[in-house]
Amino acid sequence: MKYISIREASEKWRISDRRIRVLCSEGRIEGVIKVGHSWSIPSDAVKPADGREGKKKKYQGLLYDFDDVDSLKERIDTYRPLSENLAKSLHEKLVVEWTYNSNAIEGNTLTISETKVVLEGITIGGKSVVEHLETINHREAILFIEELISDNEKLSEWNLKNIHALILKEIDNKNSGRYRNENVLISGAKHIPPKHFELDYLMQKLIKEYNQDWKDFHPVIRATLLHGEFVKIHPFIDGNGRTARLLLNFELMRSGYTPIIIKNEQRAMYYDVLDHAHTTMNYKSFIKLVADLVVESEELWLSVLE
Repeated sequence: MKYISIREASEKWRISDRRIRVLCSEGRIEGVIKVGHSWSIPSDAVKPADGREGKKKKYQGLLYDFDDVDSLKERIDTYRPLSENLAKSLHEKLVVEWTYNSNAIEGNTLTISETKVVLEGITIGGKSVVEHLETINHREAILFIEELISDNEKLSEWNLKNIHALILKEIDNKNSGRYRNENVLISGAKHIPPKHFELDYLMQKLIKEYNQDWKDFHPVIRATLLHGEFVKIHPFIDGNGRTARLLLNFELMRSGYTPIIIKNEQRAMYYDVLDHAHTTMNYKSFIKLVADLVVESEELWLSVLE
């Protein structure tokens, strides 16, 4: 009998090493043997049927009236392309407020004025190096997703990991851009994230869902689901929230909608609707929150355009 390694089986069946180890330990691969800490798989073994494959998630609460959102977008579109000065002004305001609020939600103590100063290259006394890096890194991540949009790049695991790598750059280089290798709990949430050995499969499935199953949904729904389902998986040790909010705006912006800012003072409500979506699969409240913020953002743009 000829045997192959976990890695060879991974390449042959196009599933992750971790998933194959789980299948081996569960006795799902016929004829597999364990020698020491390694598994040997018969070369003619058949890839086990995965009961998870082919099952579409049954989301609830996806029906929403986006007439206001879309009519405001149409009015903004009549002013495109924006003048260079106006585009620069809106962009600077966006970067400061988005960076401040997204970091503040995660516990960064820089004020919005301090955030602006740090982005200008000035160090704030009494504030940690990490808080300064979180601010600078977040701006770099915004610029990166804008580059992806400009280049008409599709969202992939590679790009998603690059976004996360920028978030944790020089803060936690060991874990930046790498899926966690341990299990975690989310403080204050009822939802428990999946086991670490499931992450490769779940992230591949998320990208497939995003590209295939959600393609006919309204962009606001796609953006909300992308944020929500990403955080539900919680693939990284740290930086999941910031990455999720970047992904949400990536989807809105690539579809021509104005980016939104989930404000620090909305943190409790934001966490509540997110946890509700995770535990019930009902996204109605989260979609409403995002849609309301899109309208708020669009009205701000129109206030300076008209």
